Amino acid sequence: MSSERTLYIIGAGGHARVLLDILLAGRKPVAGLLDIAAPAEEASLWGVPVLHEDILRGAEPEGILLVNGVGLARAREAVFRKFHARSFAFMTLVAPSAEVSSRSSLGEGAQVLHGAIVQAGSSVGRNSIVNTGASVDHDCTVGESVHIAPGAVLCGGVRVGDRAFVGASATVIPGVSIGEGAVVGAGAVVLADVLPGCSVAGVPARPLSRDEKDSALPGKEMG
Repeated sequence: MSSERTLYIIGAGGHARVLLDILLAGRKPVAGLLDIAAPAEEASLWGVPVLHEDILRGAEPEGILLVNGVGLARAREAVFRKFHARSFAFMTLVAPSAEVSSRSSLGEGAQVLHGAIVQAGSSVGRNSIVNTGASVDHDCTVGESVHIAPGAVLCGGVRVGDRAFVGASATVIPGVSIGEGAVVGAGAVVLADVLPGCSVAGVPARPLSRDEKDSALPGKEMG
């Protein structure tokens, strides 16, 4: 990663603000927060301008590094794919207070936020978030565009498929697999494998009906 690249954050919402705070604390200059909608008037956050993402139209990707500040799962993946297809690179971000083993690996655009832990032998895929205070223990495999929410715990050897969501303070016991696109509700304790696309919640976690999903998993895609 070249220090000469111009750094932009895609998005201007809550997740983007967390990332901006981390970058500014690390004295990394951020050229702007890029929104899909043009600001109604000149706007800035902590001295950093909020700009329309069209500023990247025609820009040379080699001189730019992006940070995905979108927290909504589907929109986040769409942003990553859109700009990656245009040859833009995404910054892999680790907060100063996070602990990431040198014997683990983080994919392009992965983000490990304050107080989070990624232990030895684990891998976190491209565009995934290990959010505030979450723990990924040894030998876990976390896929692409996954969100491990604040305070969630993946015990050793857990596998999480692409685009899955593990809710705040959920616990997944050792060796369990969470399928692609699955959703684990906040506070759940997962004792058995979760099928792809399935939503589970509770202690112990169990599959939810469609009506239960609407009430038990509010804000499941928020950053």
